[in-house]
Amino acid sequence: MINPVYSKSDTSKVNLTNEEWKKILPNEVYTIARTRGTERPWSSKYENFYDRGKYYCAACGNPLFISDTKFNSGCGWPSFFEAINKTALIYSADNSHGMKRTEVQCGRCKAHLGHLFDDGPPPTGLRYCINGVVLNFEK
Repeated sequence: MINPVYSKSDTSKVNLTNEEWKKILPNEVYTIARTRGTERPWSSKYENFYDRGKYYCAACGNPLFISDTKFNSGCGWPSFFEAINKTALIYSADNSHGMKRTEVQCGRCKAHLGHLFDDGPPPTGLRYCINGVVLNFEK
């Protein structure tokens, strides 16, 4: 089925049930985006990928990051030091698995993307550790 909410320009919020998401997302995207899964480290096609362009939410098409903010963190997942804008992402506390982390979600559809850490490079000092499965890239 074609994803009817996927748009790189629509900024309206997307509120679907998990059953609705399950019908329109590929299994690997659904697992990470809707059930807070994690891809295996060093398995993302974007881990060592440095083409110039934009990264979008694979669930809804929301612009998330530009390639100029991507860096090699060595953590096993695509990493960025800054979001594309202030409304692109939502942040919440994640205390699962005995850790204190900040979860990063898509600002449009609330898809789980990854986590934010404060050990990144200048100028922000941030590291957005993002599952590549929930990213789409366009030059």
